[in-house]
Amino acid sequence: MFDNVCKFLAENFSTDFATWLLGEPITLTELSPTELSLEPIRADALILLQSEETVLHLEFQTQPKADIPFRMIDYRLRGYRRFPQKQMRQVVIYLKPTSSERVYENTFSIPGTRHEFEVIRLWEQPTEIFLKTPGLLPFAVLSRTTDPQGVLNQVAREINRMTPSQTQANVAASTAVLAGLLLNKELIRRVLRAEIMRESVIYQDILQEGIEQGIEQGIEQGIEQGIEQGREQGREQGREQGREEALQQVAMNLLNTGMAVEQVAVVTGLSVEQLQALQVKSET
Repeated sequence: MFDNVCKFLAENFSTDFATWLLGEPITLTELSPTELSLEPIRADALILLQSEETVLHLEFQTQPKADIPFRMIDYRLRGYRRFPQKQMRQVVIYLKPTSSERVYENTFSIPGTRHEFEVIRLWEQPTEIFLKTPGLLPFAVLSRTTDPQGVLNQVAREINRMTPSQTQANVAASTAVLAGLLLNKELIRRVLRAEIMRESVIYQDILQEGIEQGIEQGIEQGIEQGIEQGREQGREQGREQGREEALQQVAMNLLNTGMAVEQVAVVTGLSVEQLQALQVKSET
């Protein structure tokens, strides 16, 4: 979920990201990884943007991974092969504080070869950077502050000042998701208005993802049970279990976006008691 939100923000507010990372508000367009290779490295949070002169390669991470330095040099070489005339800025952005030393790694090195890239640890970045433009607002809570709740309130005020629109809804929903890395979801629910987020692309993606995951999980489990009880009976159980788990998954996703329990009950048909039980289960 965090990966999808970061991708959405970078691709839809590319000028804001260019201002932050490149120092100028240039327009960037999406560059597909397949344009650099027929077999791109699998990367959950890989984002490639380009202008006429620059390729911006971003990797958003909640946790550091050992293969990131190799990924960076690999994509640098792919970028040079495809666009030898373009500069390439590569930035790994870590979202959540960690004690791992890997978040300080900015070099890939083997005998005879050395490649450097940039690393940004959001919790070390000044909050003011992220309050200047709509596309960066959702990251403000993760910045350098001793009062993330206060920053969330400030972001909410900025969102409320926006003219009601799809942009306002998308920024609000993105903020709710990323703030969940640090803050209690009940607090997020109180600060951000659910009726705004409900119109966002992010909100709809969460809803659809919950439905698809629930159905897939339910069908798989039902089919496994059906091996012993009969193929047809198992498929029927899978569909039924899928529907039930889909509702539960959708309910949890909606709750995580900040929607009130009573509103989720209306949308899903589950009782308030069932939803409260789901919340307790998810926290254990």
